[in-house]
Amino acid sequence: MPDHRWRVTRLKKNSPTDSIDTLAVHAGRPTETGTGDVTPAIHVTTTYERDPDGGYHRGFNYVRDDNPNRAAVEAGIAALEGADSGVAFSSGSAAALALFQIAARRGTIVATDAAYHGTLRQLREIVPSFGGEVRLADTCSTVAVESVMDASVSLLFVETPSNPLLGVSDIETLARLAKAHGAALACDNTFATPVLQQPLRLGADLVVHSSTKYIGGHSDVMGGVVVGCRAEWMEELKQLRGASGAAPSPFDCWLFQRSLPTLPLRVRRQANSAQRIAEFLMHHEKVTSVHYPGLESHPNHAVARRQMIAFGGMISFQVQGGRQAAMETAARARLFTRATSLGGVESLIEHRASIEGPGTPTPEDLLRLSIGLEDENELMEDLGQALD
Repeated sequence: MPDHRWRVTRLKKNSPTDSIDTLAVHAGRPTETGTGDVTPAIHVTTTYERDPDGGYHRGFNYVRDDNPNRAAVEAGIAALEGADSGVAFSSGSAAALALFQIAARRGTIVATDAAYHGTLRQLREIVPSFGGEVRLADTCSTVAVESVMDASVSLLFVETPSNPLLGVSDIETLARLAKAHGAALACDNTFATPVLQQPLRLGADLVVHSSTKYIGGHSDVMGGVVVGCRAEWMEELKQLRGASGAAPSPFDCWLFQRSLPTLPLRVRRQANSAQRIAEFLMHHEKVTSVHYPGLESHPNHAVARRQMIAFGGMISFQVQGGRQAAMETAARARLFTRATSLGGVESLIEHRASIEGPGTPTPEDLLRLSIGLEDENELMEDLGQALD
């Protein structure tokens, strides 16, 4: 664990606080002026009254374009990431695809070759279908990225830590590389969250989240968001969201807003537990490999220490005996629920290759863990009995 693990620096010069804990509680949550509500209200209307002159001086005209709950959660997440603005979507996949559509208009996309399989499917199948060019590269290697960069590249997209192998890309170095070629750098920060990693401070231009995961944090709401400081990109994202209809509902946004104040507490606890559990797995005789940036054995551990405050709540590990042994281990777990997704309060275990399907590069002997808020000693005991 880095010595500075919970140090928080001011993300923007005009920030009212140095603490991400304070920001998480107050950003995007003003007291209701009309009623004095401390807890934000849910604005479920789909349409808004026009002014006598035909305008909308209150800022809202139709729910597909904007909504008070959506505006509030966008402001909250943008504040946590140190961004100027945010655009919320109905899912993380919708957010990523909107970003790729805009990037494809500008030029070529270079992206992490070991990212979430849904993102790779978009890059391999959907983006080329509307004329976009995509180059995949090992973004954990600056040399590999540099070999595919040229003046045609509009967007360098990195997922770090990556899903499911927890690869770590050097954001600061890649930001300089993108800038040298006139490209924007976007970082999928879902696994780290702004509590543990702040890509914009490291030179990134845009940050993407599947807010379904840690931002929602309770496995009960789906959404995505892009935040950033590139005004032209953010405006195009908002226009595209309105045209495509990929907007989250007012209630979904209210749920995200409800979860933001506890985000730092949840993520810190999950990261602390994950560090101990990864170290436990490293020494288990049935485990052949552990993928976790907090371990010195991780190939980019030094990069992770430099750019992350702590190493997150996600762990992947491989077991002796191949696919069958991995499936049997997951089936014997008692506290870990066998389920897809991550970032909730409950701990999950998943055989990732069978979820991704035929042709997946994920090893058949690999299990992915999302560490929740249970007692970490009991989680280790559960993994121990499942492996034994």
